[in-house]
Amino acid sequence: MGHTDHGTLDDHTPDDRTHGTPEEFGEEFWDERYASTRSVWSGNPNPHLVTETAHLTPGRAVDVGAGEGADAIWLAQRGWTVTGVDHSRVGLDKAAAHAAQAGPDVAARIRWEHADVTTWDPGPDAFDLVTAHFMHLPSVVRDPLFERLVRTVAPGGTLLVVGHALADRKTALRGHFDPDFFWTGAQVRALLDPERWVVETDSEPGRTVVHDGEEMHVGDTVVRARRVR
Repeated sequence: MGHTDHGTLDDHTPDDRTHGTPEEFGEEFWDERYASTRSVWSGNPNPHLVTETAHLTPGRAVDVGAGEGADAIWLAQRGWTVTGVDHSRVGLDKAAAHAAQAGPDVAARIRWEHADVTTWDPGPDAFDLVTAHFMHLPSVVRDPLFERLVRTVAPGGTLLVVGHALADRKTALRGHFDPDFFWTGAQVRALLDPERWVVETDSEPGRTVVHDGEEMHVGDTVVRARRVR
């Protein structure tokens, strides 16, 4: 849920159907969507994941909203032991198949977990890298989710969250302009105790994507923080 990966605007941008309450767009919705086409996403890792984590020493990672598995597979290829969490079993089945195609060593480093990401909680200090991309949910659901993501980062570990920039919401969501579905870097920083965290990236980078054969400029919000103790 919420996962997009790099390619066309459609790869990066959920369509009008993918934003609403967890009840409206829960497991059944995503199972149907993943079953309706060979690939919903491009199969490439999210570009901000590559940019923000390529320098990290591999350890235990979790990709929350793993979708069809591109990010988890990329991490496993770099030596991470990965948990990919998603509440669509159809999406996870596709992810497992893609991991198998990447090779037995890669597949062996990934565990796919079927769970509702809006309530999933592995407990504190569970992972060295916690990453979630494009979690555009109502704040009443998203804020507790982000609080759990912060808690699950181990000392010395990294939190990476990426979303569509609020300033770019008309391009990003094509009809769903409610600011409540967006978050800012400041909101993420407010969850981080400055005595325990160092914010290493807080930016709104732009990128060029292709939609209906035309290039478009879109903006993202990227926050990467390291837990120092």
